[in-house]
Amino acid sequence: MFSGYSTLFRTPGGLGFSVPGLIARMPISMDSLALIFIVVAASDSYALAGALSATASVVMAFATPHWSRVADRIGQSAMLVRVVPIKVAGLCVFTLLVLNQAPTWSWFASIIIAESMSVNTGGLVRRRWLHVLSPDKTSTAEDEQDRHLVNTAYSFEALVDEVIFTSGPVLAAITASYFFPEAAIFTAMGFISVGTLLFLSQRRTQPPAHPRQVGDDHSLLIKDRFIQALFIPMMAVGAFFGSTSLALVGYLDEFGIREYSGFYIAIWSLSSGISAFISGSLHWKINEARRFVISVFALTLLTLPIYLAAQLFTGNLTILAIALFINGLAIAPLLTAGFAVAERSVSPKRTTEVLAWSISALNLGGAIPAAITGYIIDTYGSTVAFMVPVICMLIALISLLPFLSLWRAKVIQL
Repeated sequence: MFSGYSTLFRTPGGLGFSVPGLIARMPISMDSLALIFIVVAASDSYALAGALSATASVVMAFATPHWSRVADRIGQSAMLVRVVPIKVAGLCVFTLLVLNQAPTWSWFASIIIAESMSVNTGGLVRRRWLHVLSPDKTSTAEDEQDRHLVNTAYSFEALVDEVIFTSGPVLAAITASYFFPEAAIFTAMGFISVGTLLFLSQRRTQPPAHPRQVGDDHSLLIKDRFIQALFIPMMAVGAFFGSTSLALVGYLDEFGIREYSGFYIAIWSLSSGISAFISGSLHWKINEARRFVISVFALTLLTLPIYLAAQLFTGNLTILAIALFINGLAIAPLLTAGFAVAERSVSPKRTTEVLAWSISALNLGGAIPAAITGYIIDTYGSTVAFMVPVICMLIALISLLPFLSLWRAKVIQL
């Protein structure tokens, strides 16, 4: 059952770039909570924290595809050495401005500069897996064994993501609560610096660069109807992630245990990690497009228990933890299928960029409800705010309908 993982881990250089990739992308699970902790400590406003988080997510959503496009053109290492140092410096400036109670506009300006240097490390890692598993092929679609290994690699990286989202929030909550609010941001900067340096050392597994050619139009990635069909529900799923995390922090804060928010997010991520591991070990009889549609429907249904736990069992944190665990089981299969169907829809020279657009959809979606959720928490309370994730997933499900013919064609084609 687990032979795919055994083969994957024996791939030369595989773990050599995957482990540094894990370290370098730890901040993706820490940044949001870290920002909330430091901003709320300085301003006592969840609305302001939500607005800053939304701003950061929007900027990141457009920055990561750009830098992924650059990585496709000039190589991953050349891109990283240009971008990551500016990102770290920008976060340092943001932290200093918040700590010194600088004008609020400067907080926004500094976080915009920092997040404009965001890179999609997860996409870089997935691109490397695709390269080392089938370096001489224009596509892995022709070889069933290759396709299984790529699915296993994507599932493994989804598991890595869940390890990150399990440990990152806990680490952010502990460092910010037991040391000082800005400690979480400093820790995140350490991870991205060390992880990037280690990732840069893995030159043998780096995919070849594809210099821009006459006639290349990367804007086709967002003009293409099927990319739109994938982007919109992924954006709604991102909105679900962002609103759930913020509502959860506000909910626990009302009971005076905000420092435990990381543990509850970890429970949520743990179940997703379990489903990712199982998904990667299976030889699926249905393709990625069908799995994605089914997973969107499943996640929509499993979001209702979270809302009901907050509304009907207010203060019962055990029931909330169970609801989060159940919900998380549908997350990794959705993301794995989404990344796989995106990768198979474009040529290899656009793989890193299309993966970045998929993740950007999640980030951009997370920005949309953040300020709204923060306002609802401040005005009406966190239990009401748990309605936002339900609405987000309903939007994800409904957004499939206008593109139903495209999804049907993709189910047959892949």
